[in-house]
Amino acid sequence: MSDLLGASHGVRLGLEAYRADFRRRDFAVDGCDSWKLERRQDFREPGDPSWNAFTEGDWQGALRLIEAQREELLDLSRLAARHGCRLLRVRAVEFPLTAYLRWELNLLRVRAECGELIRVVIGPEHLAEYEHEGPVPELVTLNDDTVYEILYDADGVLEGAVRYLDRGTRDRVAARVEGLYASGEDIGTFFAREVADRTPPTGV
Repeated sequence: MSDLLGASHGVRLGLEAYRADFRRRDFAVDGCDSWKLERRQDFREPGDPSWNAFTEGDWQGALRLIEAQREELLDLSRLAARHGCRLLRVRAVEFPLTAYLRWELNLLRVRAECGELIRVVIGPEHLAEYEHEGPVPELVTLNDDTVYEILYDADGVLEGAVRYLDRGTRDRVAARVEGLYASGEDIGTFFAREVADRTPPTGV
């Protein structure tokens, strides 16, 4: 999707600057859906208690810590609703599922039960037309003019983002992610078929 992002000049933000910028802009404009595209199959999230439990081999503890986030996630969905904003996400997956994805899909299922609209696309064939020059980036849209290209280090740890402020870029990215969303499968049915009642993941 570099063709979409190339239409405007992005500003690179370090981790703390990105987080502060996101908080400042989040829900700044009412009535705007927020789209997120996740492509990587592995991340590292050392600040997340559930992820830490998962990597330490405490699978049941990791699931309990995901469940403990329900009220916070419900509050987020209520806030989005007050601003007339839907939270929509496309998660690309490949088989066999990585251990990380097995963990994250449990979190995404709970997010969906709390009000986020999440669909799964099974790749890489769904993304092939966008990946002639490499995997598509992780993308988030906010408001009516903001796109973040989320940046990670080689190990998959969040390190910041490139921010694009341009309505045309935001609309093109949102439309492309929406097209993937339309072709995807609801997270609930995917989870029930591919993840639920399986043994805990290994090989973290």
